[in-house]
Amino acid sequence: MKAQEVRAHLIDVFAGAICSTLSIAYCLSYAALIFSGPLEQKLSYGVAVTFLSAAVGGSIVALRSSVPFAVAGPDSSAVVIFATMAATLVRQLSAQGSAELLEPVIIAMSLATVLTGALLCVLGFTRAGRAIRFVPYPVIGGFLGATGWLMITGAIQVITDQAPVLSNIGTFLKIPIAEKFAAALAVSVLLHVFLPRSKSPFILPGMLFAAIALTYIVVFAAGSSVNATQAAGWMFRVAPEATLTLPWKPQVLAGFPWASLPSLAGDIVAIMFVTVITLLLNTTGIEIATRTEAKIEHDLRSLGLANLVTAALGGYVSCTSLSRSTLAHLAGATGRLSGLTVAAIIAALLIAGPGFLSYVPKYVLGGLLFFLGSGLVYQWLIQSSQRLLLIEYLSLIGIAVLIVYWGFVAGVLIGVMIGCATFALSASRVNVIKFSFDGSEYHSALDRSPRELSLLADHGPEIQGVTLQSYLFFGSANRLYQHVKALLDRQPNCRFLIFDFRLVTGIDSSATHSFLQIKEAAAFSGTRIVLVNLTPELERAFRVVRFVSDDVIIAPDLDRALESCEQAVIEAHQPEDADIGSFRTWLSEALGGPRYADDLAKYCCRREVEVKGIIARQGEAANAMHFILEGRIGIIVDLGEGRTMRVRSLGRHTTIGEMGLITHRVRSATIQAEAPSVLYELTAESYERMQREDPALSQALLGYVIAVMAERLNFANRAIGVLQR
Repeated sequence: MKAQEVRAHLIDVFAGAICSTLSIAYCLSYAALIFSGPLEQKLSYGVAVTFLSAAVGGSIVALRSSVPFAVAGPDSSAVVIFATMAATLVRQLSAQGSAELLEPVIIAMSLATVLTGALLCVLGFTRAGRAIRFVPYPVIGGFLGATGWLMITGAIQVITDQAPVLSNIGTFLKIPIAEKFAAALAVSVLLHVFLPRSKSPFILPGMLFAAIALTYIVVFAAGSSVNATQAAGWMFRVAPEATLTLPWKPQVLAGFPWASLPSLAGDIVAIMFVTVITLLLNTTGIEIATRTEAKIEHDLRSLGLANLVTAALGGYVSCTSLSRSTLAHLAGATGRLSGLTVAAIIAALLIAGPGFLSYVPKYVLGGLLFFLGSGLVYQWLIQSSQRLLLIEYLSLIGIAVLIVYWGFVAGVLIGVMIGCATFALSASRVNVIKFSFDGSEYHSALDRSPRELSLLADHGPEIQGVTLQSYLFFGSANRLYQHVKALLDRQPNCRFLIFDFRLVTGIDSSATHSFLQIKEAAAFSGTRIVLVNLTPELERAFRVVRFVSDDVIIAPDLDRALESCEQAVIEAHQPEDADIGSFRTWLSEALGGPRYADDLAKYCCRREVEVKGIIARQGEAANAMHFILEGRIGIIVDLGEGRTMRVRSLGRHTTIGEMGLITHRVRSATIQAEAPSVLYELTAESYERMQREDPALSQALLGYVIAVMAERLNFANRAIGVLQR
């Protein structure tokens, strides 16, 4: 093994040793939180099972995580719910007169861990883990904020052995209890003051050890003893040795109060939910803090396996820890040995036994719980006010209050309902109209003759179009209905009303009702509705409510819809004698006189092209321009790899290739006939001869080209103006 690898392994071991002090402190705090009140006499078993969970879960995550230096163990958010669940079950068992409290609590915790591990594996294997990100932010914030508050109240009970309720508020005013509370509060405040100001991995464990050392200095300086301090409630009672047993024995399962399980279902679901949320949030935090890319689906599977194994051994939920993983990275960890070192040290303490807990001051662990809980409360219930809209923040606070008073499931369910209602209200304010246009300012990709363009300029408002966006539901669709009613009132001569659904993600049944109202208003005004870019799902939704009928046009795209509507408007307003049939008549009008038309015809040659006939190819020299007398020509761009795209079409009495003829550049697209066409071709050689022999004709042709380019530029500017609305 190279010296560099040995050094890296030693650094990993050192980082793991540093993190282990933090993990041990957390484990002791979590055990004290869950095994409090009537379960305090079983605290030694609680410490052992917490160490078991941290050792097993931490070792598996260290071996399999996509983040090599990841450290896992019991997490504060899930532990608070476990404490709530344990307290609920203990109350029910005590009411039934049951003397055995420990085994039912362990079975319930292991059962929740099994279900959590299974859920994590399912999300990992189905790659559905990121779906949890669609949970409304106020629900997550309220959930974690309430978790912080419950952790604070749990810390108070750990420190004082008194439940923080209004009925015994006077108890906390007594000096012995107030002293313990003040000492824990001091530890929490010091942690809040010093931790943000230093990145040293030694700060937190150093402060905890300093608090413990200070306790013993004060005790011995006052002439007291450890036994007297334990009797006064400053330290935990002497813990007997704890022997771990598997909870899945038939005789143990037979004694479990299965009738109580439905009342625990809410807490079990909450544990599953918060573990997934915590993993995703912590993984994102680790990625940002350490600039390491994680694979969330892989980590879901790894953590799921860790929890399944932990549950089989009688432990409870572990999760990848943000604070411990970033601490390991800060201490120099780069490999899996850091997490394995943490697990090994905790396993050694598990073997040694939890007797040392009797010498740990309660207020130190309680202060650590205060620190964690108040951090969650500040981050999610206070600091989030700066990032959220007022209605979202009020929703977050309401959800947190509901969870504190009614439980996690009720709070989350009502929170999701509030989140959905808030989202619907916010979404209804989003304008579903991306932009609107009419036929005088926004045309199809078909180049038309000057006479036809003049008709569209005069009668283009008979074509009204709306490009829609986002998801359409009742709130947004009703605003669209009001917009259409006002539009039809302003444009009583509207022939076609185009709806472009290219940017629409979906539609609900209430929105289709609004479209039925739009159809009635359009029918009253004599307007035909045109639907374009419909997905199969959208078309199915319209057909279900019988919106699609003979008077509703469905077009594949906006360009074809515009072209069809433009042709209908032109045919409706074009005089019967307005057709310009011959080449001479067309160019007489375009160039300013029959003399120019007759002379230009002498320089051109007539070409007749069948459908799909190639007139010029992309990449060839632009050595001719073409006057389109009849038919239709398409401009096709070769995209490579056998793919092509039609970018424009040209109709009768238009020209193509004029810029290439003047600039002598190669052709940027292929010119292909889309219908049987008649063209007059002016080659570059003939154009040069014209310039020499008839300068006046050359200038007239150049003026025509400039006029055509100006009209195309004017159209492009109008179209850009429409898109920028």
